[in-house]
Amino acid sequence: MEIIKFVNENVWKSEFHYLLCRAMYELWLFKNYRRYTPEQITRRRFRRAFGRELDLQNPQTLNEKIQWLKLNERHDYYPICADKYGMKQWVTDLLGTDEYNVPVLYHTSNWRDISEKTVTHFPCIVKPNHSSHDFIILRSKDDVNWKQLRRRCRYWLKRDYYVESQEWQYRGIPRQIIVEQLLETKEGKIPNDYKLNYLNGKLEFVYVSYDREGINARCVFDENWKVIPFYWGNSNQKEYVPCPVEIPTPKSFDKMKEIGEKIAKFFKYVRVDFYDVDGKLYVGEITLHHGGGCDRFRPEEYDKMYGNKLNLSV
Repeated sequence: MEIIKFVNENVWKSEFHYLLCRAMYELWLFKNYRRYTPEQITRRRFRRAFGRELDLQNPQTLNEKIQWLKLNERHDYYPICADKYGMKQWVTDLLGTDEYNVPVLYHTSNWRDISEKTVTHFPCIVKPNHSSHDFIILRSKDDVNWKQLRRRCRYWLKRDYYVESQEWQYRGIPRQIIVEQLLETKEGKIPNDYKLNYLNGKLEFVYVSYDREGINARCVFDENWKVIPFYWGNSNQKEYVPCPVEIPTPKSFDKMKEIGEKIAKFFKYVRVDFYDVDGKLYVGEITLHHGGGCDRFRPEEYDKMYGNKLNLSV
């Protein structure tokens, strides 16, 4: 996970580069995606990711079945769960408490509202509620260039993530900018991200992002916290690399599984993300299609193994 330090020094150059890349990407999207159907786009993306054709008539691998879900599964609560702001109330209603929500300090649908008058608690994280991988971490008030921050928020609110991902749930989300409290451990570190992956309501594996500002390791465990030797990501990594450190079982792991199971019963496949901050548990987000169904397994046989476990007819 890339963390952008939004500082005054040399920020114009990095911001200009960001906006230039985004403008070129938007032009590419317009030329290449808006004229195709969701299925055509999905097939093109899958072919680029895996070098073979997508079988939607008889999907076998987990990634193929995630593609099938993208194109065929529709429920009215999907956009709510994909909404990084709206999902908090959905989780609250489901669990009967809001104690597992990351505190929201401010939210708005107008990028002009983002200022030193409205963003007053630091450290915090600023992000849109309707996309993926967009965020800015603000460590202190003195480091913020408010003009550049508002410019980034303006772009986020214009961004149509559905066009990019072809994930139906993002299509109708009311766009907002949210400011959340930045979760930190006693050591001042961002907590590990525990991604619990469920197939037909059963926890199959936990994908852990460990020490994200340090070694930033990716490790996978089963429901009993035993290492499973595979990698599932979007890098060019050619083979599985063992986890470089021994990751202890999180203190709240049993509670994670309890909450995750309650959420998972509404989905054929779902990934529920959690943070454990010195034993205090938070629900991060709910992801319906990990990696958009285009992340590669290393070794590849795990793609087929978990694909066999996911029953689309249930």
